[in-house]
Amino acid sequence: MLDVTGREALAVAAVVDVALHGASGPVGGAAIAERIGQNPRGLEPILQALSRAGLLASTRGRRGGYRLARARGEITAGEIVRAVADADAASAASSPWPAPMLAEVVAPLWQEARARALAVLDGVTVEALARRAEAAGLAPEPDVPLTYAI
Repeated sequence: MLDVTGREALAVAAVVDVALHGASGPVGGAAIAERIGQNPRGLEPILQALSRAGLLASTRGRRGGYRLARARGEITAGEIVRAVADADAASAASSPWPAPMLAEVVAPLWQEARARALAVLDGVTVEALARRAEAAGLAPEPDVPLTYAI
């Protein structure tokens, strides 16, 4: 099932943050973590998984950070969730369900619920989420040079 307080939700928040703050260049992982209220060391594996999945592009070095690998309207929340879930599945050892009730009844229910949730998330783009963030006042102020006329 999707965990709205876990890694999947943090991944979506991180990608939306990059979409909002990455117009002028790569966004540092520490800055992303600060804005979404997370420890940078805990967020870094999520950012790396998103980068490996081709959703974020990373740049190393002093002015490095993350930027979207594709346009905001081309990345869906479902892709983001799958990227983190796939990274988690690859790192975790698969263990069989401990009881027949879980294996035969509960597990299929959870798989169906997850598939339906992902279908909904596949219909939501980072562009739509960025617009929600802007409407909520969470977007950065545009860099407008100050001009004075007398």
